[in-house]
Amino acid sequence: MCALKRIVSGGQTGVDRGALDAALALGFPCGGWCPAGRKAEDGAIPPRYPVAELGSADYAARTRRNVLDSDGTLIIHFGELIGGTLNTLRLCESLGKPFLLIDGDAINAKEAGARAAAFANEKAIRVLNVAGPRESGHPGACRYAEEVVSGILESVV
Repeated sequence: MCALKRIVSGGQTGVDRGALDAALALGFPCGGWCPAGRKAEDGAIPPRYPVAELGSADYAARTRRNVLDSDGTLIIHFGELIGGTLNTLRLCESLGKPFLLIDGDAINAKEAGARAAAFANEKAIRVLNVAGPRESGHPGACRYAEEVVSGILESVV
């Protein structure tokens, strides 16, 4: 049986919001940490996303807090890992936190959801952090992440 109880992300456009959208649509508990001012590439993160503000506007501080406060991280990427997505991987490695890499260019969302659900079950993850690129860096990232996380949660709810 899956131990998953909560999805967290930083609320940025793209993968972060896709993960939160999936949880919200299914009534699954979600949240996470975001930079001060609810800072995102498109302005303030909309209030519908239940993320809490840190005292810092630094994206790296947000990423670190979400990795620390979760039991494991699903890192969605599309080809090469860069920027904040690469930083998330490095944080997971340095902190000894479980993670799963999913390359959206190589695997469809349905299969990715199944792999991520298996990862969450195998590692007994209660709080799953979901991270990946912004929508501006990879158009379609939000939708892909929403489909992946929906696939994970449909086995739970």
